[in-house]
Amino acid sequence: MLNKYARAFFTRVLTPFAAFLIRRGVSPDAVTLTGTAGVIAGALAFYPRGEFFWGTVVITLFVFSDLVDGNMARQMGRSSRWGAFLDSTLDRLADGAIFGGLALWYAGRGDDQVLCAVSIFCLASGQVVSYTKARGEAIGLPVNVNGLVERSERLVITLVLCGLAGFHRSFGVPGIQWLLPIALWVVAVGSLITLVQRVVTVRRESAEADAALARESAEHGSGV
Repeated sequence: MLNKYARAFFTRVLTPFAAFLIRRGVSPDAVTLTGTAGVIAGALAFYPRGEFFWGTVVITLFVFSDLVDGNMARQMGRSSRWGAFLDSTLDRLADGAIFGGLALWYAGRGDDQVLCAVSIFCLASGQVVSYTKARGEAIGLPVNVNGLVERSERLVITLVLCGLAGFHRSFGVPGIQWLLPIALWVVAVGSLITLVQRVVTVRRESAEADAALARESAEHGSGV
C-alpha cells in the first residue's frame, strides 16, 4: 500500500527538487550516499541519547533521498543495475543504524533488556526479509508476495511513533513515550509474519518450478 500510493505521491512532489539537483550537476549516486550518511548520523547521534523527536526529524529529511535519487536517474535516463544495487545495499545500512540506535538506547540509559532485544530482532528480521526476496529472485523465482510489513511500513511505523514518543522527552508531553515500545513490537511481529510469508512463497514457487522441470524432462525423455 505504502509503496504503491505514498511513493507515487512523494515522487511527484519531489520531481522539481530532483530536476534542480540535476541542473546543479549533482549525480544520483551522490544523493544516495549523502542520504544514507544523514540517516546513519541522525540515528546514531540522537537515538542512543533518547532524543527521539529530533533524531526522527533528521532521519526523515534524509530518508526522502531514497525517492530523489531514483527520480533523478529516471529524468536523466540513467537507471542502471549499479544504481539499484547501491541503493538497496545502503538501505540496509540505514535500517541497521535506526534500529541499532534504538537498541543502544535500551541497552544504556533506556535500561530495558527486553526492548533492546526487540530492537535487535527488528534490525535482524528486516535484513533477513530483504535477503529472502533477493535470494529467491537470484535462484530464478518471482517471489510474488506482498508482505505484511515491508521496508516502507517498517520505516513509517517506527519513525512516526518514535518521533511522537520523543515529544515526552523534548516537550514534556506525558504518557506518549509508550508509543515507541508499541512501534517496536508491531514491527517485530509484522516482520516475523512477513518473513514467514516469503519463506512459504519461495517454498511453493520452488516446488512448482521443480515439478515443471521434472515434467519437461519426462516429456523430452519420452520423445527420445
